[in-house]
Amino acid sequence: MTELDQWLSQVSEDIIEPERPIVDPHHHLWRQPNWTYELSELWGDTDSGHNITHTVFLECGSSYFSEGPEHLRCVGETNYVAEIAQASKQDPARATIAAIVAKADLDSPHLDEVLDAHEKAAQGLFRGIRHAGARDPHPEDLTIAGRAPEGLYQNEAFIRGVQRLGERGYSYDTWHYHHQNPSFCTLAKAAPDTTMILDHFGTPLGVGIYADQREAVFEQWQRDIAEIAKCPNVVAKLGGLAMPDNGFGWNQRATPPTSDEFVDAQARYYHHTIKCFGPERCMFESNFPVDRLSISYHVLWNGLKKIASRYSPAEQDALFQGTAKRIYKL
Repeated sequence: MTELDQWLSQVSEDIIEPERPIVDPHHHLWRQPNWTYELSELWGDTDSGHNITHTVFLECGSSYFSEGPEHLRCVGETNYVAEIAQASKQDPARATIAAIVAKADLDSPHLDEVLDAHEKAAQGLFRGIRHAGARDPHPEDLTIAGRAPEGLYQNEAFIRGVQRLGERGYSYDTWHYHHQNPSFCTLAKAAPDTTMILDHFGTPLGVGIYADQREAVFEQWQRDIAEIAKCPNVVAKLGGLAMPDNGFGWNQRATPPTSDEFVDAQARYYHHTIKCFGPERCMFESNFPVDRLSISYHVLWNGLKKIASRYSPAEQDALFQGTAKRIYKL
C-alpha cells in the first residue's frame, strides 16, 4: 500500500445506491517512475463499491512513440491504451474501458493522417481528440500547469482543426482555466457542428494569485458557464474540482474529505452547471487518478450521488451514464 493509499483509507463510507450503473467518462492511464496507474490500479478504484460499468480514457501524454514522425508519436498512447482496454474486456464483472479520447495537434497540416492512425490503433475505441487549451500567466503557482500556447483558441488553423473533427464525426474535449472560458465560448460558436466537451467545469483556480479570490472567481465563472451553455454543441463534464490547483486544500490535510465535506464545498458548481446545460448535456466524471490526490473514488461517487439526489430518476440516469453513452457512442 502506498503512502497515498494509506492516507485515503482513513475515510471509509457505506456505498450509496451500489446498484446504480455508472459510466466514468474521464480517467487517465500511465506508467511513470514514481506513479503508475494502469488497469490494476483503475480496477482497484472502480471495484471499491460503486457499479462502474464502463470508462472513457482521456489523453495524458503517456507512452508516446519515441521514434518515427513527430506528428505520429502521440499514437503510441492510443496503442498502449487499446491493449489495456482489450484486457479490461476479459472480466465482464468489472469496469470496461470502452472509448479512447486521444491527442492530436489540431493546427497541424497532418491532422487527417493522425486521426487515421488513431482510428487504426484504437481497435474500434477512438472517439475524439483532446488538444487542451490550458494556459495561465503564472504556471509557477500550479501543480499541473497547462502548456498550451498563447491564443490557441483564436488560432485559425486550430479552429479549422476543431471543425474538421466534426466533419469526420469525432468529438473535441478540452481542459483550460476559468479565465479562458470566454475564449472557449467563442471557439464553440466557430465550430457549431463539432460536439465539444468542457472538462472540469473550466477549472476554477484557487491557488497563487487566485487563492483569496474564490467568490469573485465563482461569480465570473457562473456568468461564463451560462454563456457557454447557450452553445448547443457543448456538453459539460462535472468533476475534476479536487485537483490541488482548485485550491480546496484537501491534499494538504491530515485526513481526506468525507462525501459531506465534498458536497458542502463543491455542490454549487454542479447545480449551477446542471441548471444551465440541463442534465442531458452533463456527465459526472472522476478525473482519476489526478483527483485521487485529494479524495478516494468511493467517497467521490458517494458525494456525486448526494448532489444528484434532488434530480428526477431520468435526470440522474443522464448524469451518471446516459449523456456519456450518447456523446462517446458507447
